[in-house]
Amino acid sequence: MESTLAMNTLIFLGVAIIMVPLARKFGLSSVIGYIAGGIIIGPYVLKLTGKDVNDIMHASEFGVIMLLFLVGLELEPRKFWEMRKKIVGLGLTQMLLTISLLFLVFIWSGWKVDKAFAIAMCFALSSTAIVLQTLQEKNNLKTLAGEASFSTLLFQDIAVIPILAILPLIANYKARHHDNEIQVLIQTLPEWMQFATVILGVVILILLGRYVFVPFLRYVSKSGMTELLTASSLFLVIGVSELMVALGLSPALGAFLAGVMLANSEFRHELEAQIDPFKGLLLAVFFVSVGSTMNFNVIQRDPTFIFTTVFAVLAIKFLVLFLIGKFFKIDTPQSLFYAFALSQVGEFAFVLINYASSLYLLSPELNAQMMAVTAITMCITPFLLIINDKLITPKFIKEVPEGDHDYNILDSNVSQKKIIIVGFGHFGSTVGRLLKANKISATVLDRDSDRVKLLRSYGFKVYYGDATKIPTLRAAGIEDAEILVLCLDDPDDNKFVADVVREHYPGVKIFVRAKNRIDAYSYLNNGINNIYRETLGTAVDMAVDVLHETGMRKYAARRLGQRFMAIDKASIRKLAKSDDDDEIHLFTTKEILQREEELLAYDNLNFDHTNWEDSPSADDEDEENND
Repeated sequence: MESTLAMNTLIFLGVAIIMVPLARKFGLSSVIGYIAGGIIIGPYVLKLTGKDVNDIMHASEFGVIMLLFLVGLELEPRKFWEMRKKIVGLGLTQMLLTISLLFLVFIWSGWKVDKAFAIAMCFALSSTAIVLQTLQEKNNLKTLAGEASFSTLLFQDIAVIPILAILPLIANYKARHHDNEIQVLIQTLPEWMQFATVILGVVILILLGRYVFVPFLRYVSKSGMTELLTASSLFLVIGVSELMVALGLSPALGAFLAGVMLANSEFRHELEAQIDPFKGLLLAVFFVSVGSTMNFNVIQRDPTFIFTTVFAVLAIKFLVLFLIGKFFKIDTPQSLFYAFALSQVGEFAFVLINYASSLYLLSPELNAQMMAVTAITMCITPFLLIINDKLITPKFIKEVPEGDHDYNILDSNVSQKKIIIVGFGHFGSTVGRLLKANKISATVLDRDSDRVKLLRSYGFKVYYGDATKIPTLRAAGIEDAEILVLCLDDPDDNKFVADVVREHYPGVKIFVRAKNRIDAYSYLNNGINNIYRETLGTAVDMAVDVLHETGMRKYAARRLGQRFMAIDKASIRKLAKSDDDDEIHLFTTKEILQREEELLAYDNLNFDHTNWEDSPSADDEDEENND
């Protein structure tokens, strides 16, 4: 039967479904399962793939692009700027040292200068897909090693641009035709203009993010059709990637910068929820593609050369990365993980090696050998990480005597607990305002784009998203949340979300708004005890109980709630006078919200903390005894 792209895709997905659960059952990384499955179905074992394998791999590279877009969404521009020294320091040092050492080893082995330098640049890159997937699986993105890995990978993506410009200079060859995989527009420009394309690309993305992307998503969200927002999300990611390719830049870098530009928008969590399934699917196909394209005939013809090169590359990159980690004062276990994680050759080497061959820098035989080396290093990395986790890292963990624990040791590894508020209408915003006034942050979800825009103009961190969908809740952080506050107008939606969270995340404490007594009966019968039938008073009561749940004494929380209601009643009279003028209304509302925070903060500052901590009222003692 003739093999088709659809049939190959079906085979790739099928082997992933079978092999990944098997790998996980034996405690192995999912990446191992994907790559092993690719080897099994590839042309050198079962021969189930046909001539369209390269097309599938090319398409599945969008998985890496989407992964970087989602990482960008998690990184606000302010945080990105704060990381600039780490990105340049770690990334530039790693690239220069790795290229230099690999170049010297290749020259010592008898390679020509141009070949040695070209391959050294290609092999200095690491696999964004494997490293970020591993960091996410191990929940290590926020550790020192995770941040160092991410900073280094980001610099490597940027470094692809000068590498593309340098390769033609090494070959003394000007590309006259566009390559099918990477547009080489950047090489047709004068040298002094090539760096300007980087600046141009970044400026274009900033302008698009501010003046096109967000208004476009607001327009689409008003349709109320989820499938249109999904289509818009894919349109943005693919469109930005193609724009970067047209400018001669890395599509992965473009997707990352687009994510950073949208990280402060209200659509952040909804975009994560819409794109995440496609990212996972395409990454799976990508890893299977890596396994299926391994050329065992090339390896069999000269295994000594292939595996000697593999060992040299892994050893040199490991040594460089470990020494960099120690130089930047990362402790030994974290430096080891950093070195093992990034010691492989990255997926972009597949493209760069092919491009170098088109410039006649590499012969077809050397091209095939270097492609095999790249694939083997990617396959070995998950096993190196297992060896590090099981055999090496435990030797550096010392037992801490009972009573001498330093709980700050865990700060870099444990996610902060979160409060999620779903629905930010009149009821939910009352809860949110009282929490905000007491400097307690919460992730807020609402599916009215006009309301989200208005509330963000008031200074609230509100995001657009449909909380009845589990991916949206995951994107908002439900897996790490401690408290979920349900304040949607539709009682059926509140019940649906409550049931889903109770089933999948039983550790989350739920506070819910009820429309009437019937709703209250339903919640009670389903084991939810924190129920608030809707009025201003009950909204404040809910906020007071949430404050108490975060650690505040009930007496202090109730006192702040009473003060909040007094301020709110006064603000109603002032807002009523400005209701006819939208601009004045906006300014006055902002002023009142700021005044609420100041007054409540003043109450907190001048409140007798002896009463707060040690001397609650008799009523408060009774309430806590009843709890």
